[in-house]
Amino acid sequence: MIRRISAVVGGLVAGSICVGAVEWLGHKLYPLPAGIKPDDMEAFKEYVATAPFMALLFVILAYAVGALAAGFISTKIANDGKSRSAVICGVFFLLATIYNMVVLPTPIWFWVLGIAVWGLVLVGYKLALNKSKA
Repeated sequence: MIRRISAVVGGLVAGSICVGAVEWLGHKLYPLPAGIKPDDMEAFKEYVATAPFMALLFVILAYAVGALAAGFISTKIANDGKSRSAVICGVFFLLATIYNMVVLPTPIWFWVLGIAVWGLVLVGYKLALNKSKA
């Protein structure tokens, strides 16, 4: 039981770190306009509504990397060959993503990719199961 809980926590931490790192890179390449702070929700909503395509795509890329990492790490920690931990991580991140998309004015393509990308936790799960035959 402790291993399964640790697997989910580890996957959530790994996924969050990866999402944060890729989003940080995206903010370096596509910085917020001068004077806008991420904690000013109204100004941030206005920015998201007019953000460049690539700035939003970096968020989707961040989700993809986070999904792979969460699926991989949770599966490695669980060490039971089951996808349960990866799926739980994916559901947590999916719910957080849906909340963000409801709060912020994101385009429809972002909704489609933002939901679909969390399925990559299963790719991370499969990668973690791969045994090297060296």
